[in-house]
Amino acid sequence: MTAFTYFKDDWTPVIDDYLAKHLADEVDSKKISQTMSYSVMAGGKRLRPLLFLATLNALGKKIEEPEIRIACGIELIHTYSLIHDDLPAMDNDDYRRGKLTSHKKWGEAEAILAGDALLPLGIQWIAQGSNSAELVKIITQAVGPNGMVGGQYLDIHSTNNESVAGDADFINKMEWLKTGCLIQASVEMAAVYAKATDIEQVKLIDYAKAFGRSYQIYDDLVDVVETSEEAGKATHKDKEEGKNNTLTLLGIDKSRKELKDLIKQAKDDLHGLNGEVLAGFLDLYQKVL
Repeated sequence: MTAFTYFKDDWTPVIDDYLAKHLADEVDSKKISQTMSYSVMAGGKRLRPLLFLATLNALGKKIEEPEIRIACGIELIHTYSLIHDDLPAMDNDDYRRGKLTSHKKWGEAEAILAGDALLPLGIQWIAQGSNSAELVKIITQAVGPNGMVGGQYLDIHSTNNESVAGDADFINKMEWLKTGCLIQASVEMAAVYAKATDIEQVKLIDYAKAFGRSYQIYDDLVDVVETSEEAGKATHKDKEEGKNNTLTLLGIDKSRKELKDLIKQAKDDLHGLNGEVLAGFLDLYQKVL
């Protein structure tokens, strides 16, 4: 097992238990709580909260209840984005993590409201766990119009748009905003919270930039190399729906090379840090290489 596998096996149950308990305890309406919890507890890699905790680990910061609350706040925000991304007006997906998407299970209005509830609750948990305006600033910038939402907007308006099909700068920007920004924020918040040195912060943010960019390329490759059962969602959709992304721009072989180059870059960025666990996150990509 890699260091990341040990770390993941240790902390994923803690994250899951915290999410389940506090979504039940802190949401007054049991029906809203149930709808929110349905998507949050559907599984998934818990990648972003684990990145936050692994960065704290690399910096020697002790992980206790406040740190778990911050990490789980990140996961609530990520799940909000997935619920809204799956809606008929967006990607119109029926399955996520091997289960019916929220709007298919509960109804479209209920899914929208579940996402609307998860976003501010996630920010609240980050604020309460950290007592830091700086962390709130980092996360809200990462998911707002100059971050994830901005990337989703570009994604929608680039679909079936031949004018951007060969525009590498546009595609890099779109994919970075919609996926990379939240990944970078997960690492950056940990670096700020743990009071990393300036050099440590630069190395960690550089790693996060490479990881965040590589993750979307990996996700694009999953769409063509995995079955729906393996991915837990519909695959082979991007080309059919006229999506423009790194894969449609470069093809499979060149996308794999780009992914390998980013993996090497991310590992190099960790040089001089206690980065074994963070480097282990890159093992996720092996199944598409």
